Amino acid sequence: MANTNAAIGLKAKTGRAIAVVLSGPVDAPELVSRSELSLTDPRIPATFQPYHEVMELPWEESQKKVKPYVHAIERVAGKALKNLIHELRAQGLTVVGIGVTGSADRDLSRIGNYHIRAHAAEGMLFRQVLEHAAQSNKLSCRTFSEKTLSTQATAELRMTPAQLNNRLKSIGQSAGAPWRTDQRTAATAAWLMLRISR
Repeated sequence: MANTNAAIGLKAKTGRAIAVVLSGPVDAPELVSRSELSLTDPRIPATFQPYHEVMELPWEESQKKVKPYVHAIERVAGKALKNLIHELRAQGLTVVGIGVTGSADRDLSRIGNYHIRAHAAEGMLFRQVLEHAAQSNKLSCRTFSEKTLSTQATAELRMTPAQLNNRLKSIGQSAGAPWRTDQRTAATAAWLMLRISR
């Protein structure tokens, strides 16, 4: 590829992240890679669903008790992202930024059901650790809301929804299966970060 700038798009999931890397011109980005990053430490089982481990505690107390697990997840996420960046640099690419999508921040103390609150907290946590991983790797990071991502993308990329969908479909064809909503979301986040670097 003539253009050596690349951007990473990440879709946060519980315990993992869908990663899509795009490079090339902003008006027609190309797929570099598609992968899944593990965000858990197999030596610490609680990192898979950390808030489930403490969900029956009062909210304030659970936030304190979960901190060691959060720190462990942050270490894993930072290393996983560092490895991906290293792989891209080895291909001669310059990573210009990371776009992250995931659960938006909200007041979890207002959720009365412990189990629902644990899921909501983990949704936010795994998005936040990806943001932290980008910062620890000294890369520009931008967080996108899944609800408004398509509208934001069409506005910022100056294209119609049909044009956006067609380009994402084309990228998906080069990626091969699976190319579902998570991969499309990550690709869109990467595309928007690629635009910023122009």
